[in-house]
This record gives sequence, C-alpha cells and structure tokens, in this order.
Amino acid sequence: MRQRIYIDTSVVGGFFDEEFKDATQRLFKRLEKDEVKFVISDLLELELIQAPKRVSDLLLNYPADRFERIELTQETMNLADKYITEKVVGKTSLEDCRHIALATINRVDVLASWNFKHIVNLDRIKGYNSVNLRQGYPTIEIRTPKELVSYGD
Repeated sequence: MRQRIYIDTSVVGGFFDEEFKDATQRLFKRLEKDEVKFVISDLLELELIQAPKRVSDLLLNYPADRFERIELTQETMNLADKYITEKVVGKTSLEDCRHIALATINRVDVLASWNFKHIVNLDRIKGYNSVNLRQGYPTIEIRTPKELVSYGD
C-alpha cells in the first residue's frame, strides 16, 4: 500500500525554492513513480490561488489519480481551534492548525511541510499530538520532505 502524505503549501513552493528544491523534487519523483499518494486539501488549493503561477500550476503536471482530495469540515475546524485554545500555537497560525487537523482527522501516514516555526517543530508536534490524544484522535507524524525520500539504492 502506498504511503499517504499530506502536503501543505510550503511543500509545493519548496519545489522551486533554492534551499528546499532538491529534497522536494525527490519527493515529487516518488509521486511520479506512484510510490506515494499525496493527500491535498481544498485549503491547500485555496492557498495556491495566491501563489505565483508556476507554483499554483505545479500539481497539474501530475496525474489526478496520484492525489487524494480532502475537504475542510466542521470537525477539522473544531480540532484546529482546539490547538489554538490549548496554546500549541497562537491565533495567527490558524491555517497551519487547519492543515494539521485535516491530516489528523483523515488519518494520513505523515504530514510533510517546510514550516519549521509552526509545524515541523518538536515542541509543536508534541502539543498537536497531546491535543489529538485528549480529543480521541491518533497522533500525527510530521516530517520534512527531506525525511521522506531515499538517498541511496
């Protein structure tokens, strides 16, 4: 069974970013080879509307069957709000919390992000998972694309 990887906007943008492109493009090669399935949300698609054209059009270069689309629901918004009220992050990080909640509720294998401040951060991950467990949800694996690619044969 293919690994289901939820990607946030930073991963799509990372494809073109000098600092992150090597690992990001390797992760997209795994998608191309059908080794993984990217889980994308309506929230990601909404955020991409504001991105430069090459970023907003990137996902269109891949077959639709390589993606699983999920939608923001009241349940995900409630969980995201809980991350804020439990002070895992501040109110300005609501969109980041919604990505975490979407990935958690849809039980992805891992969430990939380059957002070190609010998402790929050990203290934050512990906070998100603490809230998840108290609310009856599973813990969520959160990694950078660099941790999700193979570097040798």
